[in-house]
Parts: sequence; structure tokens; C-alpha cells
Amino acid sequence: MTKRKSPMARYVRYYDVFSADGTRLRAWTNDAKGPTVLLANGLGTNPHSWPGLLNPDCGVRIVSWNHRGVGGSERPADKRVDLDSYIEDAIAVMDHAGIDSASVASWSAGVTVAFELAARFPERIDGILAVAGVPGDTYATMLAPFKIPPVVAKQIMANLTHAGKIGGTWAHPLSRSLPWTSLTANLLRYTRLIRPEANTEDLRILMQEFCRTDPGWYAHLALGILRQRRISLSGVRVPVTFVAGKHDILTGSRGMLTASQRIPGSRFVELAASHFIPIEFPELVTIELLDLVQRAENEKTAREFAVAKSANVKPIKKTPAREAAAKTVAAKNVATKKLVAATKGAAAHMPIQSSP
Repeated sequence: MTKRKSPMARYVRYYDVFSADGTRLRAWTNDAKGPTVLLANGLGTNPHSWPGLLNPDCGVRIVSWNHRGVGGSERPADKRVDLDSYIEDAIAVMDHAGIDSASVASWSAGVTVAFELAARFPERIDGILAVAGVPGDTYATMLAPFKIPPVVAKQIMANLTHAGKIGGTWAHPLSRSLPWTSLTANLLRYTRLIRPEANTEDLRILMQEFCRTDPGWYAHLALGILRQRRISLSGVRVPVTFVAGKHDILTGSRGMLTASQRIPGSRFVELAASHFIPIEFPELVTIELLDLVQRAENEKTAREFAVAKSANVKPIKKTPAREAAAKTVAAKNVATKKLVAATKGAAAHMPIQSSP
């Protein structure tokens, strides 16, 4: 059990946004100061999956939403939860918040959403942090630590998901009434789904919120993920960082490395972690996100100067807001140097320089 203190000053503000098809979404933000980051969360999860980003001084303003039928977001009238609907929801949240473009922090199934956004709306995505997830065909990388062939693993998990949709709703009264205390949260560690590094209180809050979702509806969401194919990465031209878990049984680390090798200049980080990296290593995830935001800002500024130069006009000057954002990120990076040194043995950092 980790002795790391849980953040005491958590902050989440919820509000409603309507997607393109009229579905009401429960959006949320940490209202922090700093560059804005869109967060594409793991399937059916909640803000408490990212305890490191719920601190007012985390250095970035997070804007996100709960998936359809989860955490206050309503189920669509036609029960549609395909990839198109996730993209529509993400764009609706960005438009409502007045976000022209931003980097995207993503986890698990949210990684597919992030890369699909970059493919469909490249002008709106500045960078991608992909945590424990691959760009599409997620089921094929499951059970990787057990050396199960991808085709077999995909079929096994698909069968389990179909079974969950059939019997999940009947189990909802039981799952909803589970008493999530420090004791039950610690018992969850014995399943090996979550590593000991996760703070007990963070884990308790996460699971308490997660279990309010109907398991049958969650399986319905998961079947939508099953139908998602691999996304082409040939057109990705923004900074990307992959953070993988060596012990992740839901997203194979090797699959993430392969994806990273297909993106020029991307960064690959492997932690001694499970699938729940944001709650096991929140400080390291925040560091990687701040680094990505800075890289994205640098590249965006360089592109603007290149365009100005080619057009033979006066170069674009940095705005006060942009300079303030850069200072916030830089200050946060300096403050976390000791943390990086202290956790040196927990991660293997490998910048990937792959060819297009």
C-alpha cells in the first residue's frame, strides 16, 4: 500500500452540454489556471480516475465529459454509442468551452477518441497524451501479458462483454450497493487489476463512482469499442506521448510501442504499472502531460512563424496569455524535478524517432 498522500484540495465543476444529436452530456472541468487540455477519459469512468489533475495547482485547465449514460450524462434515445458519437460529444464539449484547439489527454478507450479527433479535425488537436490505450482495435491488445494470440484474446473478451450485457443489468442493484471503504478498496489490489502504488482513498472514490453505472449499459458501451477498427497514424503530425503499463492486461504495452514507432518523433514511456496508470502514478502522468503541452505549444508557435515568413508578413508575436501559459508549464516542470529523480526506477523513458 502506498504512503503517498491523497490530494486534499480536489475540485471538479460539473455542467451540461448538448451533443449534435441532442443527447445531454455531463461535462466537467477543474477550473485550474494554465493551458486548456481536453480529456478523453477511459470507458465509463469519471474525473476521479485522474487525481493528479484535480489539484488547483496542477498547471493545466482540464475540460472533459462523462460518457453517454454515465455519471449524469443521459443515454441517447437510439442507444447510439459508436465512434462517431464519441467524436460528436468531444466536439460539442470543445465548442461549448470556446476551445479552438487543444492538446488531448486520453486514457484507455479514450486514446482511440483522441486519435480519431486528430484524423478528422487536425486543426483542432495540438498534441496527444495516450495513457494505457491504442489507436483503435483495442480488444486485439488485451490479455497481452498472458501471451494469448490477439485473435483469441479479442474473441475471449468479446464473449465476456456480450455476457456482461445480458446479465449486467440484473447485477446492478448489487454492484451499486457495494460498500467502498478503505478495506474493500485494498481488497481490490489482490485481483492484480490495480497495483499497490494506487492511493487507497483515490481508489475508493474512483470505484464508488464507477459502480453507480449499470453494468449492462457499461457492456453496451464496451461493445461499441469492440467495433472500432485500427486508426491510420500516417497523417499524425502533432507531438504524441504514449505512457504504457508493463503489467497492463487490458492494453498491451507492445501494441502501444508499435503505435509509437509509426509516429515520427513520438515519445514512449513504460511504467511498472497496470491499466490504471493515472491513479497509480498521478504525479508522473502530470509531468508527461505538462511536457507534451509545452512541446505542442513550441511546435504550434514554430508553424505560425513559418506561415508568417512564407507569406512575407510580420511574424506573429506571442500573446500575454501564451507567454503566461508557457511560464506556468515551465515552473511546474522545475518544481517536479525532484519527483522525477525520486521515481527514476519506476519508468523507462524512450523517445521514439521513427520514420514516416
